[in-house]
Amino acid sequence: MRSTRLLAALTALLLVLAACTQATTDTTAAAGDGETTVAGDGEEPTGSLLDEVAERGTLVCGVNDAVPGFGFVGDDGTFSGFDVEFCKVVAAAVLGDAEAVDFRPLTAAERFTALQTGEIDVLIRNTTWTATRDGTEGATFLTTTFYDGQGLMVRSDSGFASIDDMGNTDICVLQGTTTELNITSLSESRGLGMRNVTFEDNSALQAAFEAGQCDGWTSDKSQLAAVRSAFPEGPEALTIL
Repeated sequence: MRSTRLLAALTALLLVLAACTQATTDTTAAAGDGETTVAGDGEEPTGSLLDEVAERGTLVCGVNDAVPGFGFVGDDGTFSGFDVEFCKVVAAAVLGDAEAVDFRPLTAAERFTALQTGEIDVLIRNTTWTATRDGTEGATFLTTTFYDGQGLMVRSDSGFASIDDMGNTDICVLQGTTTELNITSLSESRGLGMRNVTFEDNSALQAAFEAGQCDGWTSDKSQLAAVRSAFPEGPEALTIL
């Protein structure tokens, strides 16, 4: 019971903080429109995000839908994975029903916008916590759920044994991610001359990689391992450097 109460308190706090973030974003967006009421204009705020979720009866949770083991949609349309389970835990604590979740699949480019505009109540997906994002993206980071590092994956028959072998190659990467910034920085620091080929979502990226449009694929190591495990040609076709 003590653990349950603590979990309920933490998840309630999570939604309250998310509400504060949303209110700040709404204040910025409302400046000059002459219509939207914001905190500090003499009228009472409309209530917390936690109240909205309770009244609605469902939690709108932003997730990934293309990373096996974290956020993935099966052939039957069911969401599963590590991050998906966190959404269910929050719903169970706040609403008393682990299934009261409306999953919203979001790309890396869409995730913060969805949080800022209130399209989702909470974002629980692979998202790197950085000092810049913690505040400037209209988001409040609360708890790290998984520790990871960046990696690079190539075809096993490519002949590449390390990243230093990959000078003047094309690298598949999701746009708008810290992954993209990191690979650019590393390439410049080592004089490798790598060229980033960017995509909005993993489905398009994987299709390009399978078609040979990129020599390597860089992402979180856990994500690369997940993709490798379900690769159409079998896991042995790919190597994570």
